[in-house]
Amino acid sequence: MSTRKMTMGLIIGNRGFFPDHLAKTGREDMMRAVERAGMDYVVLGPEQSKHGAVETHEEAKRCAALFRANQDRIDGVIVSLPNFGDERAIADTLRLARLDVPVLIQATPDSTAKMTIAFRRDSFCGKMSACNNLMQYGIPYSLTKLHTVSPDSADFDKDLEWFAGVCRVKNGLRNLRIGSIGARPAAFNTVRYSEKILESQGISVETVDLSEILGRIAKLPDDDSAVQAKLDQIKKYVSTTGIPQAALIKMAKLGSVIEQWMKQTAVTVSAVQCWTAMEEYFGVVPCTIMSMMSNDLIPSACEVDICGTVSMHALALASGTPSALLDWNNNYGDDPNKAVCFHCSNLPKHFFQDVRMDFQAIIAGTVGKENTFGTCVGRVKAGPMSFARFSTDDRAGRMRGYVGDGQFTNDPLETFGGAGVVEIRGLQSLLHYICEKGFEHHVAANLSSVSGAVHEATTRYLGWHMHWHQN
Repeated sequence: MSTRKMTMGLIIGNRGFFPDHLAKTGREDMMRAVERAGMDYVVLGPEQSKHGAVETHEEAKRCAALFRANQDRIDGVIVSLPNFGDERAIADTLRLARLDVPVLIQATPDSTAKMTIAFRRDSFCGKMSACNNLMQYGIPYSLTKLHTVSPDSADFDKDLEWFAGVCRVKNGLRNLRIGSIGARPAAFNTVRYSEKILESQGISVETVDLSEILGRIAKLPDDDSAVQAKLDQIKKYVSTTGIPQAALIKMAKLGSVIEQWMKQTAVTVSAVQCWTAMEEYFGVVPCTIMSMMSNDLIPSACEVDICGTVSMHALALASGTPSALLDWNNNYGDDPNKAVCFHCSNLPKHFFQDVRMDFQAIIAGTVGKENTFGTCVGRVKAGPMSFARFSTDDRAGRMRGYVGDGQFTNDPLETFGGAGVVEIRGLQSLLHYICEKGFEHHVAANLSSVSGAVHEATTRYLGWHMHWHQN
């Protein structure tokens, strides 16, 4: 995931028969707000247009040319209305710039103490006109939470934080390359998907057979420098007390080969055939290696759940923190708003109160304990959580999904693997929706509250058919 500084294109609206000095101060206020959010900006200067704002068609062309010259930097556009603004010039700028990035519309409120002709803004009204024109032009846009909001306010700071997440999700899912490592486990029809529908959304899947990964591993000596470096990383990442050295060497080789293959094929995220061929013919589970990747914001999903990986990645893009893939696994007593979320597990270390490496209890009885070392075991820590699930709807030929927010709790739970108790208002209606619409039992989770940003990006800018659980 890119760590570069985000950049916003700024369009400062102006309209001649309103006080244009407000455009000057409004531009300065918006630049400060974006800087305060830790972002750069691209905006016309006062030498390029009156007060660096956009009012005429000629100014719209100049602003569009400036944006196109910086299109590789610009993550989103903020339209700021310090006065009514010229709605056609704003729409023309966006049409001519052809950036295909999210757009946020902000309008500055009037002060009741300054309603004379010299200071009245009318941005309240101008925002409606700007939105109307963007709708006519077919340009999607997002809105601040309040209809009018000052650039120097805490409310707008929150708007900017949310919008930055929207931009990261929308832009991060376009041109995404996913590594599909191994075949889908035969028992998991539930994670089937359409590569062609994903490709239509700019998401490509690069496949590699598990035999090729294992073949590359077979050629690596134990003392290979990359293997030894990965072994050191594993030991620093998680407690390995009681884990055989031979198993740790196998994990290090697996991690080294997957990392090299992902670099060679330029894939960003992955999904892995985690059982049972890996355990039967190689002798470890890949959970710790996958956990390490997810913890480094390189999501990796088990059971070759490609759409699960996309879901993990969207949440990680929105929040900037690691995501996990979990099962909606158990009821929690008789509380209708609580459930147990579980995997066996490859959860990132970020999710745990404490974590240790152990053997995989579920399949040890089938392939032998000695072949199942490498799982990450622990309790998920309490705190806010966002969840997401995307799928390819093959019958309708489109992407679909659902998102929402809840929280992990400290409720007592004695079990194995990686598990936590989650509380979600209206959980029964969500579960009914999942079953009624035939969604998978896997769900991506993130220790944050970013479902709104993910929903905005996928629905408004990617055109996916999404449900937002807000009970």
